Amino acid sequence: MTHPVSSIRNLGPASDAAFAKAGIATAEQLRELGADAAYARLIASGARPHFIGFYALVMGLQGRPWNYCQVNEKTELRRRFDEIKSKAEKTARNDGSLPASLEEALNRIGVR
Repeated sequence: MTHPVSSIRNLGPASDAAFAKAGIATAEQLRELGADAAYARLIASGARPHFIGFYALVMGLQGRPWNYCQVNEKTELRRRFDEIKSKAEKTARNDGSLPASLEEALNRIGVR
């Protein structure tokens, strides 16, 4: 039996759509990938990185409320988040694409 991503604590219906866009359709797939790999795929699919979203995911996979994150945990999660985000940005630059916000700005003014 499969379960929606939103069946994981701290994740709601918007998470179902965002993770589906990243190719992760079920809670089981998300658990198998783990928080770091799943979040990297989420960013690669165009989602804007957000630290609270990342640590809510980590806490949810542990079955804990997002606001139970302790200070020492939050420091380590920030390090992991920054690393995931940095790798995603490097990958985007290496594939010749522009960061999403820059590309959107260029599209608005008709440059691209």
